[in-house]
Amino acid sequence: MELPFTPPQFNKTSFNCPHCNAFANMDWDDAYQGYLGKMMIRGLKSAKCVCCDDYSLWIDGLIVYPEEISVELPNKDLPEDIKEDYLEAANIMSKSPRGSSALLRLSIEKLVNFLDAQGKDLNAKIGYLVSEKALNPKIQKALDVVRVVGNNAVHPGQIDLKDNQDIAGKLFRLVNIIAKEMITEPNEVNSIYEELIPEENKNGILKRDSN
Repeated sequence: MELPFTPPQFNKTSFNCPHCNAFANMDWDDAYQGYLGKMMIRGLKSAKCVCCDDYSLWIDGLIVYPEEISVELPNKDLPEDIKEDYLEAANIMSKSPRGSSALLRLSIEKLVNFLDAQGKDLNAKIGYLVSEKALNPKIQKALDVVRVVGNNAVHPGQIDLKDNQDIAGKLFRLVNIIAKEMITEPNEVNSIYEELIPEENKNGILKRDSN
């Protein structure tokens, strides 16, 4: 069974390492200066990955090294332009969670357009998928989370995204959940259908469904 991706989080005892990407335990330690009479450096901590023995450095709860935060790779079935937005969002997440969230909202807008959703804005297009395409309620919620949080990144509302890597990190997971249900699973079902159903049976099914 595939383990869900767990992004790096301050003081969390295990997550996917930003160096080796393995899900591993982390040994946290305070940072000190001086050899004799060591003094703790306030706000600076390190997390050592037990898998690769490399460190991440954190200041006031935010990761500062390595600069690029590891996130799960984009779903392989996403269109290429959406993958590019996803990876760009990943590359800037440590420096700008707001910018990262805004890019993921753009990814969602492109994804619903790819699914032929109709409407004057993203909210209306999601509503179209609900009413006309019988969208799964959990996927509707996932779409709305990315839509609302990403929109607040551009037009600040009740969610403060300025330094919130945790919220931005969750959006990457939601984009892949949406892609899996809306693209990957239908593709897999169609592939199995085409492989296993004889042509004469397909014709019978078409006649049945056209009545």
